[in-house]
Amino acid sequence: MQIVMRNIKTLTLADIEAFLTGSQELDFSVKSAEAYKFIEGVLNNQRYNKLTREAKGLIRRFLMKVTGLSRAQVTRLIERWRDCRQVRRKPAQRPNFPRIYTPGDIALLAEMDAAHEDLSGAAMRHLFVRAHQVHHQNNYGRLAEISVSHIYNLRRSDAYRKIRIHVRHTQAHKVSIGERRLPDPKGQPGYLRVDTVHQGIHDGKAGVYHINAVDAVTQFEVVGCVEAISEHFIMPVLEAMLHQFPFRILGFHCDNGSEFINHSVKVMLDNLLAEFTKSRAYRTTDNALVEGKNGSVIRKLIGYGPIAAVNAEAFQKFYTATLNPYLNFHRPCGFASLINGKRGRIKRVYRHDGYLTPYEKLRSLPQWGKTLKPGINAVALDRLASRQTDLAAAQDMHRALTNLLAKHRLTR
Repeated sequence: MQIVMRNIKTLTLADIEAFLTGSQELDFSVKSAEAYKFIEGVLNNQRYNKLTREAKGLIRRFLMKVTGLSRAQVTRLIERWRDCRQVRRKPAQRPNFPRIYTPGDIALLAEMDAAHEDLSGAAMRHLFVRAHQVHHQNNYGRLAEISVSHIYNLRRSDAYRKIRIHVRHTQAHKVSIGERRLPDPKGQPGYLRVDTVHQGIHDGKAGVYHINAVDAVTQFEVVGCVEAISEHFIMPVLEAMLHQFPFRILGFHCDNGSEFINHSVKVMLDNLLAEFTKSRAYRTTDNALVEGKNGSVIRKLIGYGPIAAVNAEAFQKFYTATLNPYLNFHRPCGFASLINGKRGRIKRVYRHDGYLTPYEKLRSLPQWGKTLKPGINAVALDRLASRQTDLAAAQDMHRALTNLLAKHRLTR
């Protein structure tokens, strides 16, 4: 037997009891929107008021099981049926408090705030009292009796904000320096990703800034350090950093910070015949390579502790003499293999043979010798790479870093 809205009149107490005890196989379907009508029909047809207490409990359990309502909900609906023989959904009743302060009062508050530069609530209330009692301005009568806390409520209202607050959206401003696009190295070294890392505040003053430059193809990395991100400090260090790359610089990609987006950097790159690109809006992966190196190299080695700006020169010497050679000739990097995944997506897989030092990756490129700067050859680079073992280079680097931090009483 199937219990639906159309056969409520044929239901008997025996059918209901069999349904509840499970002695008979019953199927039922009552939608939530029809629950009220269903309950009303059952109560009317079973003549609920004339039933015994046991039968009423049976009906109550039946309604709970069929409609899915709780016992308290079913009890309330039955009481409603007893009052008017109907079960209807009550309309939403929202509190409607009388409005005391009119839009005119809010306009007076906004005017007074603008004239007195947004004083505290207590001061504003005193001004309203003076306006009403001393200067006999009757339109301030209601505001003269306002509580201090409610003044702040009115300041947050939409009517007040429309009068006082005028939102000026950020205006787009085009900067002609740099092209906003993702560079395409096409397997050639020399396309750098550059970013700055701030080392915190020291004694209320800005600490040193690390400059991190990473080649997009070989992951050849050069780190520098400056006292402040201004042209006066950045340009000499940036030129020295570019000089440490063994290959020609073909591209320079950065985010939209003013430390790189300026005419001095543009002139330097124009002299190198290198393209100048910057990250696109809402594309967080445009500079992801150097962002990852910021965490895995600089933050891991230097830490997050504040370093005074006067120590920038000492860190610059450490980077040039010790850290940068270690990173490029002795520290392996992962190079992903691109494979086609499901649904045409490109998947990056890091295999065992995909881990190489940046110099090993450079040597694996076809005709890599032609990418080197004049005066730099493979023999000199091989000699530099084989001068120390990887373990000895790492130990020397950590020893130099420890001595540097101890000398300047710094901690990581």
